Amino acid sequence: MTGALSFPLSTVPRSRHQQLSVRNRGGVSGSFQKGGAQADGTMHSSKSLLAGRKNALLSDSIGSLHQSLAGFLFISRLILSIVFASLLASCGSGEPTGEKTSETSAPVNSSPASTRADTRLAAVSTNIAEAGKTVAEARGTQTAAVIAIPEDYERARWHPIHFKPMIDKASNKQCLACHKDILKRKPRESSPAGVRAADSLAWYQTLDTYKGEQSTFHARHLTSDFAREVMDLKCNFCHQGNDPREENPGSHKENVGDTSHAMRKSVDPSKTCLRCHGKFPWEHMAGLEGPWPEIRADLEDPEDPDMRNGCMSCHRENYRTVRHQVTYLNPENIEKLAAKGSSDVCFGCHGGRQWYRIAYPYPRHKWPGMEDVVEETPDWAKNRPTQSEARYRRAGK
Repeated sequence: MTGALSFPLSTVPRSRHQQLSVRNRGGVSGSFQKGGAQADGTMHSSKSLLAGRKNALLSDSIGSLHQSLAGFLFISRLILSIVFASLLASCGSGEPTGEKTSETSAPVNSSPASTRADTRLAAVSTNIAEAGKTVAEARGTQTAAVIAIPEDYERARWHPIHFKPMIDKASNKQCLACHKDILKRKPRESSPAGVRAADSLAWYQTLDTYKGEQSTFHARHLTSDFAREVMDLKCNFCHQGNDPREENPGSHKENVGDTSHAMRKSVDPSKTCLRCHGKFPWEHMAGLEGPWPEIRADLEDPEDPDMRNGCMSCHRENYRTVRHQVTYLNPENIEKLAAKGSSDVCFGCHGGRQWYRIAYPYPRHKWPGMEDVVEETPDWAKNRPTQSEARYRRAGK
């Protein structure tokens, strides 16, 4: 072609890659051969490594299988031991009604295991009998069979005495057979900051009715002098049972309709604590212009026996004269102490030891002369019951 450059075929320039391929054909082929040998060696070592890993995995699997079998055997033995112990306990706890088992009588089976089991059961039965724990007290019947206390905590939590209906008949002796530590505890002699209890007043010590040094919660309610005078509390007044499974009523089919306890609480404070630790509802009382601590001085005269207790100026004859007729109180002692003591006798349980911002809605019993002083039922009392709860009602009241 005119004006164009033309070259012979043999003289056409090759690309850089083609030149290198031709120039190093022998060397490149040699390197491919060497690379093939190296690849073969690498594949052989990889196969060996995979085989080793398979063997290691197989060994681990066999070891895990052995461990699983050992765990299964251990759990099986444990379950069999628990079942065997339960059978022994159920066989050994059935004493005849009204009969006393002799502690010195020889066991039928004199094997060492049976002897140890009999000894353990006899010791448990003896401790229960000394504490007065009988089925007659728990169920209100004449049966004298002894209630066996489980030896481990988890079984004890699910004992029938912790559930209705058995807990309704449980006595203090039965409860304290396992929970006696609540009365042995003592408050700190001094706080972590160094404040000595003997040099300070607890909130419950501010009332004249409390005497003595500081004490624990349960001791104040069960064993203090004033508590014994005005109250007759039982453990099951507050502790009406709970569900260890979730501590929540109505959470599963076994406790549907259970209202014996509040969610996540071992007691229901609205049915127990609030009765004596609620607010003083002075707004509902005619003639009172403020909280009792602010107005009591105008209604009391420590020198006048008839005016020593300001509460009695209205409640001696005019208002709510039918009161305290429940089994957890001592109504006669309350009236005697209120007649000769200060208003702390009354105020102590009607606002003086307030824990809550609301007042307890006490039943509004009809009293003699009620129609003469109350012409119509006030709004706050229209939905109040007129009788105490049946389970707390005194006979003939």
